[in-house]
Amino acid sequence: MAHVLRRQRRRLGVAFACAALILGAAALAPLGTAEPPADSGSAGSDPPVLADPGPTARASIERVEPIDDRFATVYVRSPAMGRTVPVQVLVPGHDGPRPTLYMLDGRSAAEDVNNWTAQGGAREFFADKNVNVVFTLGGPSSFYTDWERADPKLGVNRWETFLTRELPPLVDARFDGNGRYGVQGVSMGGEAAMMLAVRRPGLYSAVASHSGCYAVSSDYGQAQAKAVVGTYGGDPANMFGPDDDPAWAAHDVYTHAESLRGTRIYLSAGLGLPGRYDLPGRYDLPGSDEYPNTILFGGPLEAGAYACTLQLIDRLSQLGIPAAVNLRPTGTHSWPYWRDELPLAWPTLAAGLGVA
Repeated sequence: MAHVLRRQRRRLGVAFACAALILGAAALAPLGTAEPPADSGSAGSDPPVLADPGPTARASIERVEPIDDRFATVYVRSPAMGRTVPVQVLVPGHDGPRPTLYMLDGRSAAEDVNNWTAQGGAREFFADKNVNVVFTLGGPSSFYTDWERADPKLGVNRWETFLTRELPPLVDARFDGNGRYGVQGVSMGGEAAMMLAVRRPGLYSAVASHSGCYAVSSDYGQAQAKAVVGTYGGDPANMFGPDDDPAWAAHDVYTHAESLRGTRIYLSAGLGLPGRYDLPGRYDLPGSDEYPNTILFGGPLEAGAYACTLQLIDRLSQLGIPAAVNLRPTGTHSWPYWRDELPLAWPTLAAGLGVA
């Protein structure tokens, strides 16, 4: 009986905390750093269902624009997306085949910079690592997934196809990749990283997710996803269809956690209480003057992510699937904490990628 009561309390905790996550996500629209994409159609029209580009349509690299001798913006012609999609690639300072880590941004993903480099310290951290690192650009509120329809506000999103089928062979061929991949994401991008890992079993040898929510087909999972999509004016029905569409369940990490077996997994979240970076003058990263918003909105968001992470940890434990976990007793939904996660997640990612 005691264990039943504990489980019921945990479920209630998940429900209450994810309600806070939903409310926090809905309130974040003024805080985003990215502009929503230009309208791609009339708001009154019925968006067309996106067609599969088919096996004969091939992606290609249009051009590479160096930023420095090891960092470049790569422009990829994507049949799936129907446009040229930029990414940024960081390479090691020496030759030889190496694995590739894909790093997904959060809800406010900008077209010209990934927050892992702008605020997360990723370029500095990976400077001495024997790994290619690919940073996504753009895709705000997209969950980096394949949407069922083009969206009047958010355009065409076929990120899963782009990231898992089109892009990897191009990066491997151009930047000496060895065909071994990892994926890491934060917030929306953390949920997306786990989605990609369960939907493409065996593609990624390692996955790391920070402050995500994973049961997207549940009532609260749908609600938080809709709130995130709505912050940039997108219609969630264009992503996975109406509430009873099987696509919601098909992208549910909790439901399909068995697909993660054999993958190195790292999960982290904070409890949402103000921590070391949540007081004035405690850090000097961009946005440090936003600490009131970080506490008022980032606190509930992180509390929800904490509950979602606990739920997934329970599921993995039930299945006997190991995961490295960092659950912090404090900390809000903000970049200083995610910056600190890079060295903590790296041993798990490195082990999966085969990097010494």
